[in-house]
Amino acid sequence: MKPKFEWIDKALLHLFEAEGTTAHRLCTTDDGWVERFGRDILISYQKAEVRERLMKELDLWSKNANLAVDRIFGRLMAKQNEPRATPQLLLGEQSDDPQTIVTERKLKFRIDFGSGYSVGLFLDQRENRGFVRQTAPKRLLNCFAYTCSFSVAAASVGGRTVNVDLSKKSLARGRENFAFNSLPTSDHRFIADDVRAVLRRLTRRCEKFDAIILDPPTFARARRGKDFRIEDDFEDLLLAALTIAERRAHILLSSNCATFRQSALELIARDSLGKLRRTGSLHQQPQPADFPPDTGASSVWLSLR
Repeated sequence: MKPKFEWIDKALLHLFEAEGTTAHRLCTTDDGWVERFGRDILISYQKAEVRERLMKELDLWSKNANLAVDRIFGRLMAKQNEPRATPQLLLGEQSDDPQTIVTERKLKFRIDFGSGYSVGLFLDQRENRGFVRQTAPKRLLNCFAYTCSFSVAAASVGGRTVNVDLSKKSLARGRENFAFNSLPTSDHRFIADDVRAVLRRLTRRCEKFDAIILDPPTFARARRGKDFRIEDDFEDLLLAALTIAERRAHILLSSNCATFRQSALELIARDSLGKLRRTGSLHQQPQPADFPPDTGASSVWLSLR
């Protein structure tokens, strides 16, 4: 049985263009997907035959949709505990610069196809970044910040941010994303350290935030102390975040772990509220229009009262 390929329609493509979004999903199948990053394309696949068929389908679809494509990159989707390879150029002119600039609702982000498996922007979090812009937090704590896209969203509506990630390189790319949007970094902090250690320091300093992003990897090695495993450590992470959350703060709980989905996030949120005797409500942002149901990250917003 051949896999089903679901391509977005031209009306949605035109909607993205009109709102100033040039980074989004184009097609989803059981064995992979196709994403647009400006005039570049990234195909993620599990099997070579799926990659080849996606390339053929893309050629037909892009001509029909009048979408210009300069380069096509491909990355093999790694299985659990396998190394994740950097995307490889499949079609287009070889260049010393595997980077490009894309927009999401007119905010700019640098994409780098040569920096590792992840290229710089998680497209399935678009509506959650939109919620940050909608709520306009005064202070946002971005845990596991990666390239700081949530912080750029907050800064674009006047918020100050604290960005925490083990990778200095990722945080440097985050600073670049601020610069691309003409956002000064003077009111923003970039901390290369273990999130749990930083949360303890922020608690001791009695710092408070009205928005907190918790979108951890499934597993992360710690420089010192205990490694992070989402299934074991997410509740402690949320409990620590709740201690520095303002009364009406919004906290994003998000996971890409296949065994740690929506119901687990909601259960942890309710249990954590009960342990700290706090009250709040849960809600989800709409599924991004370019992602079929039950694809992408699971996420829920915890709004405190």
